[in-house]
Amino acid sequence: MTTSPALRDVHVPHAYPEQQADLGEITMNYAEAGDPDKPAVLLIPEQTGSWWGYEETMGLLAENFHVYAVDLRGQGRSSWTPKRYSLDNFGNDLVRFIALVVKRPVVVAGNSSGGVLAAWLSAYSMPGQIRGVLCEDAPLFASELVPAHGHSVRQGAGPVFELFRTYLGDQWSVGDWEGFRRAAGASSSPMARSFVADGIPQHLKEYDPEWARAFYEGTVALNCPHERMLSRVRTPVLLTHHMRGVDPGTGHLLGALSDEQAAQARLLMESAGVRVDYESLPDAAHTMHQSEPARYAKILTRWAATLPR
Repeated sequence: MTTSPALRDVHVPHAYPEQQADLGEITMNYAEAGDPDKPAVLLIPEQTGSWWGYEETMGLLAENFHVYAVDLRGQGRSSWTPKRYSLDNFGNDLVRFIALVVKRPVVVAGNSSGGVLAAWLSAYSMPGQIRGVLCEDAPLFASELVPAHGHSVRQGAGPVFELFRTYLGDQWSVGDWEGFRRAAGASSSPMARSFVADGIPQHLKEYDPEWARAFYEGTVALNCPHERMLSRVRTPVLLTHHMRGVDPGTGHLLGALSDEQAAQARLLMESAGVRVDYESLPDAAHTMHQSEPARYAKILTRWAATLPR
């Protein structure tokens, strides 16, 4: 059984009209921009994000692409599915979306966990669906509970996810935002402290915190180890790597993935026989597509122009 945040009056209007695609188990919410005669690009948001985080970027990309931006299950206006949040389920939703809505080969660009899903699509989508994938600051290995390389999720964003699980609860069943703010402010994790805000941000109102439980407890990638996934990619890949470091007090990762993890990911993908490009952007925010849309659009457009038709 699926539930939908449409039952909760939390949404606000945006610049592009929203549409829904029936994918079987879920209904996927999305928006599109640009001329259908231009090459297709699919934008996948980060955890806690919705399609409208790409709103300004969509207008820039529409000059060269037919742009689709989606809400993953459990985010935005797409269906919320208790106990059904995993890389394989997210990925297969996108395979269906490409088959039923896009209906042609597409360039995929995902941020954060959306970037992990871009790599998933390169590895496991239907033949001919994907032209290439941009993994924007994707937490490869770093979002796993027991990674093959480097920091685990509990040594990075995990403390934030634990607070979401505890104080917001699955499906917002707890909803103790003030308790979350107090705990985040007192946390030893710099990443957790950065989430303190007076009011609930719009993107979190549209997010099922059960996502956080799946990442913190490790069930999201239980049947999809990143090492195996990356060794099976079949398309060109661009990995952009943004601000990162290590907290000297705790040894925890600051950022989406470490230099070691980025290097190991590249080695694995290259071993699969595909072209792998890498851009180190230590001055860029994690969600560069939102903070610097012009820079992001330039990087994506320039790289996509090198892909085979």
